[in-house]
Amino acid sequence: MTIYTIGYEGIDIQQFFMLLKEHGIETVVDVRELPLSRKPGFSKKILAAALNLSGLEYTHLADLGCPKPIRDRYRADADWKRYKERFLKYIKTQKDAIEELATLANSSNCALLCFEADFNYCHRSMVADAVRQQSGMRVSHIRVDAVKTKAPADFGLAFA
Repeated sequence: MTIYTIGYEGIDIQQFFMLLKEHGIETVVDVRELPLSRKPGFSKKILAAALNLSGLEYTHLADLGCPKPIRDRYRADADWKRYKERFLKYIKTQKDAIEELATLANSSNCALLCFEADFNYCHRSMVADAVRQQSGMRVSHIRVDAVKTKAPADFGLAFA
């Protein structure tokens, strides 16, 4: 089994859906603590509805989001090493949420969702790695620069 990750920075909702379809994603697991976005289509309720209309599932696992104090500190000092250390310490306290995610990923082709395009600088890569460590799943990061330019109708998207 493989667990995927995806960030929506730099793409619109149609391109996002194309990437999900291209990778056979069945369930989007939102790992943002607060699943709100200024980018059209990516806030929790609208995204969940669009996914469901397209035959996909949406799950929000807030416990796997980055806690506000860690995010605030990173915004203030831009120290990725400190951010990573603090988040890794936090994620070790979330064994139940990691187990829940691993169980879900064993039954559905899942993609962990967050904003940042570069998984190297996003907590979702650390969440995926925690699942890999627990379950042995392979991790694959969907690259937003690899989006193909097919028309949304080619994918049968409900919002197109």
